[in-house]
Amino acid sequence: MPSYSQRSRDDRLVVGITGRIGAGKTSAGGYLSSRHGFQYLRYSQVLSEWLAKDSESKARLQDIGWQVMTKGMQPELNRRLIAQIKPDSDVAVDGLRHPLDYESLKNSFPASFRMLFIDSPEEVRWERKKDKTKYSGLRSFKTSDSHPVEQQIEVLRANAALVLQNEGSLQDLYAALDEAVRGFRKAGYA
Repeated sequence: MPSYSQRSRDDRLVVGITGRIGAGKTSAGGYLSSRHGFQYLRYSQVLSEWLAKDSESKARLQDIGWQVMTKGMQPELNRRLIAQIKPDSDVAVDGLRHPLDYESLKNSFPASFRMLFIDSPEEVRWERKKDKTKYSGLRSFKTSDSHPVEQQIEVLRANAALVLQNEGSLQDLYAALDEAVRGFRKAGYA
């Protein structure tokens, strides 16, 4: 059996992570990278490198993401992200927002792709984000959360291999992620 670092394209785990703003996607991706050795990629980083030239503004990235979605450039965004996936490692992809993101990863990694939907109530998500400088207040958070680019996320829930309810601590999220990885491997997904 090959080691995790010597896996074939179909003998590894590719986890797409989706959910609303503040649900815990970035925490999950970072944990999968640090604890389980996953390569960690973010759609927002690929978008920033491609079109936003390292924009740190969430609103600016959302506007650019919306342009990508509405002008038929989503396939190119997915192509650019998939091109960054290393051929011999497990991968966590943070920030799926469009059904085409799911389809692109599923078609590229049919035997090993699983999508993880992280769910969390709005109040909990706001508590996590309220001290961040990106949002001046609850109104700003709600405006960002209701941006058109965020509206396809709920559609992705139906395709999720697992929906994680993330209402507790980071340690609770990490334990759920450990269990998810074990479950995916045991089920023969990777």
